[in-house]
Formats: sequence, C-alpha cells, structure tokens
Amino acid sequence: MNEAIPVVRVTDHGTAKLMPDVDRARAWLLTVDGAPQSYVDLDAPTHLEFEYARRLGFVLDAVAAAGAPLDVLHLGGGALALPRYVAATRPGSRQDVVDADRGLLDLVTEHLPLPDRAGIALHAADARGWLESAAGDSADVLIADVFGGSRIPAHLTSLGYARQAQRVLRDDGVYLANLADSAPFDFLRSQLATFAAVFEELAVIAEPGVLRGRRFGNAVLVASHRPVDLSGPARRTAADAFPARVEHGAALRRFIGGAAPVADADAVPSPEPPGGAFGIG
Repeated sequence: MNEAIPVVRVTDHGTAKLMPDVDRARAWLLTVDGAPQSYVDLDAPTHLEFEYARRLGFVLDAVAAAGAPLDVLHLGGGALALPRYVAATRPGSRQDVVDADRGLLDLVTEHLPLPDRAGIALHAADARGWLESAAGDSADVLIADVFGGSRIPAHLTSLGYARQAQRVLRDDGVYLANLADSAPFDFLRSQLATFAAVFEELAVIAEPGVLRGRRFGNAVLVASHRPVDLSGPARRTAADAFPARVEHGAALRRFIGGAAPVADADAVPSPEPPGGAFGIG
C-alpha cells in the first residue's frame, strides 16, 4: 500500500510543507513557515476544513443563483481550496488566482493538481500590482486572502487598494476578505472604515468571542454596492461547529466608531497573531 508522506520545499517566500491527513485518503494540509495556510481534499473539493473558509463558501453560495458560473478573482492562492470549491459548485466559472510565491504555486499544482478544464488560471505576481493592471468591471467576486507570513501586507489595507478592488468589480460585484485581529480592533475597525468609504453595503462574519475581544481570530468582510442576502450564510454560520454571527447595519457602524479610512502613506500590516503563527488560508 502506498502511504502518502509529507512534502517539504523552500519556496520564494518561505518553507512550505504539505502534510497528508491520516483520516482522509487524499487530503492535505499546507503550512508555510509553520503557519497553517490551506487544507484541500482532492476527493471532496467542496469540503472546507477551516472555519473562515467555510464562511467565505457560505457567502459564495449566496451571491448568485445556485450553480450559476461566476468570474472570480482570488488574491492569495494557498493550496487553492476556494478556487476548487467554486469550480465544483459553479461549473463554467472563470477564475484568476494571483499569488506572489511562484514556487508555492508550482508545489501545489505538482502535488495537488487541479481538475481538468477547471477554468482556473494561476498568476505569480504581487496582488496589488496585478489588481492595478486588471481590466475594470471584469469580476463578479474578488476574494482577498493574502498573508505575508501571518500578516496582511500594508499595501493591501489602504483606501487606494479598496478603490482598485471596486474598479475591477462589476457594479453588482462582491468583495470578500479574510481579516484577522483582536481587541482593541484598531486594524479591523480601520479596514471597515476604509471599505465603508468605497462600498455602500458592509458586513462582517466572525465568532462572537472574537468580536467581544476575548481572543485573536478571523473576521470575514463582505462589501458591495448592492444588498447581499446574508440570511442563508447567517443560518449556516450559526449552525457551524464553530458558530459565528453576521454583523451589519447600525451594529457594525457602532463597532467602527470613529475609525478613519487608511491612506496609502499611513497603511500598516495587520497585527502579528499571538505566538506568531495563525491559520490563515
């Protein structure tokens, strides 16, 4: 019997490791410099192991009619869990994945190959640079899940970046981002203020314990010009193994408080998680 063994490779931006899951025959966990980055089950592309990824999946299921193809831009690749999910749930979708680490993309596609005719194009490039050169009104959904180590790079946190995201999205497009912070939420509040200056509709999905400041954790940002029906994602996140809630409207405005949008000159990376390692993608 052939037993899967871990794969370790030094890539452009760190040491990547693919570790097989002993409980699932063709499932793998990707870490970079010890931080969990992604989880993929090649036999079950709709299985999203990380709770924040499931929340993104719940919103992806809600942004258009079930099964309808979408044009999706992913900033940040990991092991391509969400592109595989979209390809499986919305056949015929066209997806671009941008990741600065060419070596990581090569490792993932070598050991965790994409299905034939998946409609997924990979680009080794800086996320902001690629976004600024992309055609306007070309994406239905933009998903940002970019971490340098365990921090979001500063140039992906500013008002200029948010305006580029808006430019690339169609009028009814939806921006999704994986953010991470803890009390007093200086970073998260500033990000919400930044995207509220560009998009008319805003929501956050996070565990209550994170929003109450009890621990460091993920928060999924949903931004758009049109109302997105989040009743389905709200029910599914509440019933998840790690329950979360959807915050929007007046409650979210109170959370943002007096935070101001972030100018490019003032942009900083997201905070370092406790212990320096955090599951991000």
